[in-house]
Formats: sequence, C-alpha cells, structure tokens
Amino acid sequence: MQTNTPPRSTIRLTRRGRVALIATGAVVAATAVAVPLLSMGDDGRPTSLVVPEGWRSGQVYAAVDKALRVPAGTTKKSLAKAHLKLPDDARGNPEGYLFPATYPIGEKATPESLLTFMVDTANKKFNGAPIAAGAQRNAMNVYQAVTIASIVQAEAATEADMGKVARVIYNRLQRGMPLQMDSTINYALNRSTLNTSEADTKLASPYNSYQRMGLPPTPIANPGEEAMRVAINPPAGEWLYFVTVKKGDTRFTASYQEHERNVAEFNRLHRTSASPAVSPTTPQATSPTTPQAASPAAPQAASPAVTSVAPPTAPPVTSPTAPAVETPAVPPADTPTVVPTS
Repeated sequence: MQTNTPPRSTIRLTRRGRVALIATGAVVAATAVAVPLLSMGDDGRPTSLVVPEGWRSGQVYAAVDKALRVPAGTTKKSLAKAHLKLPDDARGNPEGYLFPATYPIGEKATPESLLTFMVDTANKKFNGAPIAAGAQRNAMNVYQAVTIASIVQAEAATEADMGKVARVIYNRLQRGMPLQMDSTINYALNRSTLNTSEADTKLASPYNSYQRMGLPPTPIANPGEEAMRVAINPPAGEWLYFVTVKKGDTRFTASYQEHERNVAEFNRLHRTSASPAVSPTTPQATSPTTPQAASPAAPQAASPAVTSVAPPTAPPVTSPTAPAVETPAVPPADTPTVVPTS
C-alpha cells in the first residue's frame, strides 16, 4: 500500500526552520459550531444543504445532523454503515472526499445517503483524467493530491494565493523540508487559530508537520475545485516562505532574508501593548501561515506578532492511518450543484 508521502526518489528529507505566532487573543475553535447553510421549503423543511469549501468532516457531520433534524453525532455514527467508496489509503476516513457543493435534501434523505452523495461527487471530480493524470505527472496518487489541496485550501488567504501556496508545498517536499504548516496542527487540535505556540509544534501527532516529514496521513479539510486544480498544476516558482503581512498582502519568497523583513513588517503592523513582538534569537528560516479563510465556522482571531526560532531536527516518522471500514461502491445520487469559489 502506498504511504501518504510521494516516493523518496522525489523527496530528499532534510529540514527547515519554524515560526511561532505569539498572541494574547482568544483561540477560535473551528469545529465547535457548524452552521448549516440551508435552503428552506414553504413548509419550513430544508430542501438543500451547502457544504462550503474548506469545511472539515466534523463540520459536515454536524451540519447534516442539523439539516436532517437528527440527534447530534448521528451522521458520524452512520459512517460504518454508509459503505462509502473511498480510496484504500483513506482507511474509511472520508476527510477530503465530502465534496463542497449544494446537495438536495429529499423527503427520504438520511445521513448515509447524503454522505454517499458527497463522496460519489468527489470521486467523479477527482478520478477523471485531469486530476488523475496530474497526480501521476507529479509522482503521487490522487489521495496525496487531495491532501495537498486540503492544505492549500486551509492556508491560502485568497484564491489568488492558492497556486503559490501549492508551489511552496511542492518546493519544500522536493527539498526535503518539513512542511511546518500551522493548519495541520490546528487540524490535530480541532481548532482554527493564529496562535501557534512552541509547545504546539512539539505536539505528538501524525498531523504535526513541524515534527513529521512529508504529507499528513489524511487530508485536513474538504478542498474545492480551484484548490484541486493548483494542487496538480501549481505555477512555477522558487518560493519557500510566505506571510500575510496585512489583509490582501501575502508575500511569498525564496529568500530567508527577505522573508525576515516581511515578518518584521508584520510585527510592526500588528504589534500591540497586549501582545508584544518577541525578537528573533537565532537566525533561522520561518514560514508564518495565513488564517483559515475557507471555514465559515472559524472567524479570524486578532493578528499576533511573529518571531523566528530554531527547531530541533526531526527524523522522518511514518504516519499512522485511521481504522479501516468497509468501502463497497454505492450508486451515485442526483448531481449536486457545485458551490462557486468565493
């Protein structure tokens, strides 16, 4: 079975630096509340459910529960009997395959039928020639491409930044650098925050991309079509670092020195008496990431100051995967309407 990291012939494992985001603002839990985006009929019954780009599986489960007016946790518990048609690498975990779209809710809709609808839609989108061929061209399988797309969806502040974020991921993998994306730690901790502490980066989790080499073991969100497009066909560029200095101004660079200047400007713009900047102590490459703009359940926290610190070198660790469940094929339902990219 393939692992969730492209072959070593295309990845040489070394290391890169890290960044700590320092803030006193509140931590925002990304999946604490999933507000279902529903269309209502004349009788007050939901007729359709919108799954936005970037929602995590937990948010989708909660939204389905509310849309179908079933007890909380019902949709998640239905996974074992839904028999979703997932890749072997997914091991029964549908993260990344609950495709963002508008799904009709019929009178006989169930959690199993809606989940099946979403996964079948993802398979139609992902297993076609463009995605499958693009993944193969980049020496990876479709599941790995979906994983990259999920990180792009979580990290990019705007759609215009998605291609560059994808290229940063490829460049780091090709140079053997840990990805060190805050979005993967947020996923492990079931939150969305700009405050990633040094302790967070030492988290014992297969999703800790500061400590683990290669891709996380599963996608970390459900990406949309644009994120998938750039995940298999990123623009050319040497970028290794990026930071959103202010809204609408995300700066990508291959130069550590230039990146340090960008980080310093970020600190100047966002420094407050309540959250003072911390001066870098060791010259080391950093990569502060952007807030997760794709998740409507995760409003942005106050902008923190940024400081560079040097991490210990972490050896490659094989990421465990989720428990397997049966995945026989399920006939697809009606075609959903794809949500336009915001």
